[in-house]
Amino acid sequence: MSVDYKSLGLVNTRDLFAKAVKGGYAIPAYNFNNLEQMQAIVQACTETKSPVILQVSAGARKYANQTLLRFLAQGAVEYAKELGGGKNVPIVLHLDHGDTFELCCDCINSGFSSVMIDGSHLPYEENIALTRRVVEYAHARDVSVEGELGVLAGVEDEVSAEHHTYTQPEEVEDFVKRTGVDSLAISIGTSHGAYKFKPGQVPDIRMDILREIERRIPGFPIVMHGSSSVPAELVDQINQYGGKMSDAVGIREDQVRDACTSAVCKVNIDSDGRLAMTAAIRKVMVEKPDEFDPRKYLGPARDALRAVYKHKNLNVLGSAGHAFD
Repeated sequence: MSVDYKSLGLVNTRDLFAKAVKGGYAIPAYNFNNLEQMQAIVQACTETKSPVILQVSAGARKYANQTLLRFLAQGAVEYAKELGGGKNVPIVLHLDHGDTFELCCDCINSGFSSVMIDGSHLPYEENIALTRRVVEYAHARDVSVEGELGVLAGVEDEVSAEHHTYTQPEEVEDFVKRTGVDSLAISIGTSHGAYKFKPGQVPDIRMDILREIERRIPGFPIVMHGSSSVPAELVDQINQYGGKMSDAVGIREDQVRDACTSAVCKVNIDSDGRLAMTAAIRKVMVEKPDEFDPRKYLGPARDALRAVYKHKNLNVLGSAGHAFD
């Protein structure tokens, strides 16, 4: 049985992106796999009055179960309404890095309001053909679609690449026109995971590529993946309490903020949330070795995640206060 995302209280990305591009901010796209992550995301975005994209990867669907995730997303809408005194912040349920037509269709039919079809690993014409096929299916159901040009280095769930393939600006006009996508993920030097750069290496984010893309497709929604900053204090806390992440380096937040004032209207952040939760859990496990109640370590992990995402909305993405524009 097909589920219409509107019946779950969700929205697609089109109006949100149009407002973000005009307003010079980006919508946060936070990945979630479980209840505590969903709670933290909704709390952070409700408290900062920010619209939000709840992202689900193929790996998350396998881990948490697709049916349970759908009801968690529906619950997120009701939870946001409860926290907001009867008015909920706009929430999108988005498939992150869908790699097949069948997966995208399955998500659309189970209540997703937005999907990403990642054909960036394919030859250019095959990427266009696959993306166009997903767009035709999705748009018939009023679901928005994100495509991708260029390949990000790093590892995130099933997505893995050793080297960057920067997006070629001369391809974007043709790709957008022939596929009909609603937004475009580009590769400008950001990277998946917590080990984006070598220690001491200065992150080289190609803002020149972003500016040229913006010039060629003015006002078109652009997406940045792999945009976690990998805060040093979280890495230090993990290492202090038994972890081993000495080489973890991320994107500078000022570079992300700069991109958000341009055409970038969706920023994907996952690793920072994982780090925050892991740091909090490790601290409890070491300081209270007799603790065995999951609520006593998942609760602090949820609080740590909420704090990180409130900071992102307020100080990096600029999305705070824009939920009801």
